[in-house]
Amino acid sequence: MNKAVKKMLANHERLIHSDGVTVLSHTQREKGDWVQHTVMVENCDVPFKFRRVKKYKSLQGQKISVVYYPETELVAGFEIEIMQVVRIKRF
Repeated sequence: MNKAVKKMLANHERLIHSDGVTVLSHTQREKGDWVQHTVMVENCDVPFKFRRVKKYKSLQGQKISVVYYPETELVAGFEIEIMQVVRIKRF
């Protein structure tokens, strides 16, 4: 784990860091001026979401290091658990 991740984890107690997880699917769709990315990882049934200004090369099948917050999102009247990504990098 590098210094930047250690510093983020020390300052924010709700942050979670997962290292070397494999991406099963990666979708990208435009949402206004942003591109909404949704990533599903191995051994986890909860989507990881983040926004960026532009599309990126697909992460499907790649191992990644991800720092995220667990959150809930209201969709059609149902609360759904999501992981809000703060930092994502190829492993």
